[in-house]
Amino acid sequence: MYLPSHFEESRDEVLLRTIEAYPFGALVLNGPEGLDANHMPFLLDEADGDRKLLAHVARANPLWQEARDGDEALVIFRAGDAYISPNWYPSKPETHRQVPTWNYRVVHVHGRIRIHDDERFLRGVVARLTRTHEQRTGAEKPWKMTDSPPEFIDGMLANIVGIEIEVTRMIGKWKLNQNKDERDRRGSAEALRERGEQEISGAMLDTLD
Repeated sequence: MYLPSHFEESRDEVLLRTIEAYPFGALVLNGPEGLDANHMPFLLDEADGDRKLLAHVARANPLWQEARDGDEALVIFRAGDAYISPNWYPSKPETHRQVPTWNYRVVHVHGRIRIHDDERFLRGVVARLTRTHEQRTGAEKPWKMTDSPPEFIDGMLANIVGIEIEVTRMIGKWKLNQNKDERDRRGSAEALRERGEQEISGAMLDTLD
């Protein structure tokens, strides 16, 4: 990924917090037929001191048979994006030396893949993923696996395969107009916010605090 220094986000805690807030990632592998991408929610795991991403795929997905344990993997997490108009820069009427751009935040996680085709691993991953995201729904009684008949859950687990990514490095790119002067950064962020775009506008304003 092209990464000018002014767009680099290297703080571990920020990258981890972003993954937890935006857990739906794209897993990229170089398989027997070339590059392939699969999209799925991931669970960040640091329980045993090693940083891992956990997920699962359908058993019908050839990924788990084509990937070999130890193969290099890339997982991409997107944390919002937005078009930026030159008209939103206060300096534009003065110089007319502004052009459109696109702002965004992404985290690239590099690691090594491992396939888990065992019920214990799968049951644990599914239970943790469910618990995490059910809590976010705000439901008074969040759904849990025991709400369904055991034989039904057993059948569903039999149709998926576990994925583990051992994280080796993380790279963050926060392209938020850091290469502009403060009034243009603030002006474009406020213009986005007025149009109802809170995600990237908030991130842009955070860089000014």
